[in-house]
Amino acid sequence: ILIENGRVYQKSTAALHVVKSLPGLWRAASALLIIPRPLRDAVYSVIAKNRYKWFGQKSECTVPDPEIRKRFLS
Repeated sequence: ILIENGRVYQKSTAALHVVKSLPGLWRAASALLIIPRPLRDAVYSVIAKNRYKWFGQKSECTVPDPEIRKRFLS
């Protein structure tokens, strides 16, 4: 979930809005917003379901520094 300028985005829409703020070629991925949301969300769900199998999993969580921590809702 992404809350940006008072708007709430979920699943693939949230991910693509985050990508729009990244530098370089990542921004180009935001063009995928033109694909209908149900199709994007289906692909998002497949990736979410298999992410640990495909990309691995860490045994420890990273503790965010104060600069990053202030970006989280409490």
